[in-house]
Amino acid sequence: MYIIIVGAGDIGTPLIDIAARSGNEVVVIERDTQKADTIASEHDCLVLNADATTKETLADAGAERADAIISTTDQDATNVMICLLAKELDIPTITSVVHSAEHMTLFKQIGVNTIENPQQLIAGYLYRAVARPAIIDYMRIGEEAEVFEITVTEDAPVAGKTLTEAGKDSLLSEDILIVAIEREGEEKPLTPRGNTRIEANDLLTVYSAIGADPELTDIFGHDEDHGA
Repeated sequence: MYIIIVGAGDIGTPLIDIAARSGNEVVVIERDTQKADTIASEHDCLVLNADATTKETLADAGAERADAIISTTDQDATNVMICLLAKELDIPTITSVVHSAEHMTLFKQIGVNTIENPQQLIAGYLYRAVARPAIIDYMRIGEEAEVFEITVTEDAPVAGKTLTEAGKDSLLSEDILIVAIEREGEEKPLTPRGNTRIEANDLLTVYSAIGADPELTDIFGHDEDHGA
């Protein structure tokens, strides 16, 4: 892909690294001369030391053939302006960081893919790691629903049961779906069916419409999470 990344700060810099290492053609726009020089010296990409809130700069960055633009500056007003210009220039995929929740609606109104305040996301993730140590990784969907990974312990109530049996025993409600099972010895994750048996040490990817509360983690053998 041909990707334009605006901003080479705390968010933009690792993004540039990931995008470039993944084999994409990357163009970076950064107003700060020192940051622009650093990126140019460390990454195999074109770097423009310029203001991205002008059509001329976006044109110089190759907007007419860009597949995507990602704006990562620390100012929502700047990100909005860049996204509006990107819309006018018909860049297919437009994504922006949004620092203030109050501005999220504005970005959505102009049809931009958004990533909420990264610092808030990190803070929430760190708190979750302490409050629910059994949860290996998770993603919130809407207000309550979550997708998370959790390992089944040997004494877990679901260990040794098929998904159908776990449902009949009221261990897994209709709000809970086991999406995938990673099992030692298997080359790829298993796609669960009703007759799939859950085993101890399985790493499950779980969708829960009601979130990963302590009652749910109990089912997978992690009652120690009650203290959080």
